[in-house]
Amino acid sequence: MCKQALINRVPARNITVFPGLLAVYSVALLAGALLPLAFAPLGWYWLAVLSPAALFLLAAHLPKRQALWTSYFFGLGYFGVGVSWVFISISRYGSGPALAMFLTAAFVALLALFPWSAIFLVRTLCSRTGGFALWLGLPAAWVLSEWVRLWFLTGFPWLFLGYSQIGTPLAAIAPVFGVLGVSFVVAVMAGALAWTMLRFSLWRLAITSGALVALLLGTSLLDREWTEPVAKPLSVALVQGNMKQDRKWKPEALAFTLRRYRALTQPYAGTDLIVWPETAVPAWFGQASEYLDRFQTRLGARGSTLILGIPVRTDQGQAYNAAVSLARPRRFYYKRHLVPFGEYVPLRGLVGPWLNILGAPVEDFSAGQRPRLLYASGVPIGALICFDVAFGAEVADLLPAAQLLVNLSNDAWFGDSLGPHQHLQIAQMRAIETGRPLLRSTNTGLTAMIDHNGQALARAPQFESTVLPAEVTPRTGTTPYVRWRDKPVLAFIGIALSMLVWAGKRQRDSSR
Repeated sequence: MCKQALINRVPARNITVFPGLLAVYSVALLAGALLPLAFAPLGWYWLAVLSPAALFLLAAHLPKRQALWTSYFFGLGYFGVGVSWVFISISRYGSGPALAMFLTAAFVALLALFPWSAIFLVRTLCSRTGGFALWLGLPAAWVLSEWVRLWFLTGFPWLFLGYSQIGTPLAAIAPVFGVLGVSFVVAVMAGALAWTMLRFSLWRLAITSGALVALLLGTSLLDREWTEPVAKPLSVALVQGNMKQDRKWKPEALAFTLRRYRALTQPYAGTDLIVWPETAVPAWFGQASEYLDRFQTRLGARGSTLILGIPVRTDQGQAYNAAVSLARPRRFYYKRHLVPFGEYVPLRGLVGPWLNILGAPVEDFSAGQRPRLLYASGVPIGALICFDVAFGAEVADLLPAAQLLVNLSNDAWFGDSLGPHQHLQIAQMRAIETGRPLLRSTNTGLTAMIDHNGQALARAPQFESTVLPAEVTPRTGTTPYVRWRDKPVLAFIGIALSMLVWAGKRQRDSSR
């Protein structure tokens, strides 16, 4: 009797609420999982609008608690697919598949909090998600979460919406407002679409269509040459050694590595600039300097300058992941943005017992403290090592002095996954933001010649020992982004969220 009475007291709507929420969370998970397809290598850029639009629509329609869970499931799909390549590096070269799965899942679970935080912020500031919240509030909160990812826990600025728009008209925004500016416009388009579908009518469709046409017309006004050629073109040879990561650092592999790079390079003696990838020589510079100096002497007699990646230990005992220009006087660039647990261990004293399990480095690299230019044929070159290229404001530190950018990387850690393709796309965005051509030399690919408009004019095939010859024209001048960095976008985010606070206050006042 008591049991029957208890059953009778359960509201009928609760019988269907769980299947309904499960369907909603599944849709959110799927929408998030589709978003990485907007990026390289597929480049279905329109998904960068449709996928967030689905999230914004659900977030506006659902109660706050359900909206937050929906955004978290969206984030799980988004990063679960988008950064799945992290599993490869940990599994193959670190801890094995079981622990790699756990660590990757934990990483994805952490990253999923960023879409969640965007929805949480907007729904907290303004309980009813209407037109203003969809058009500006949610886009501002989304881009704010991307900006936080630039520095939170040393930074992981991967899969920003703006990266998906390389090769589209929206890329013209990047030299002025950077990748975050492109992300903002994409998010606004997503919010406008969500607003239209929330209560669909021809009137809403007309407003949205008119606004988007005006937005695209405004974007076209930014499509101009912000920099100009300077000096004569340089002949370039980008060397891709294709050294297997599991053999590369074995002492017995050093001689083989040097022979391969020498054999690949010698036919291109006389080329103005020859570039080897990150840690191309798996030895301390002091151990290999004599050999490298002799090789540079032979190249220099033909007018060539060799730039390569190699670890460097200073007289003070500090270790750096470095790029070295071997032409006299030798110049060094030290990597500024290190990879946690790959190049250094945060809080090493606390996590020391776990280091062997995690496959962490035995010795920490130090981070370079300031940008340093390298030179070839009198041309000032901005060097970027691997992860450095993901931070636009730090790349801008090399400007306007640098007339050419060079990115040395080793993506062998991530195999045939999405990671190397996403990395190349990020490098393309840096070329657009700075108005500089960018040369990319990698161990296993993707080695590429990128022009100042972000177009990959030539690419070497992955997983082949080869050389990519190219010709590049140095450029001078300063884009608005180099001058202002992310300040205009952050200011606009601040204004949008302040207006959202005002709108939320009006909502609360009217409900009293």
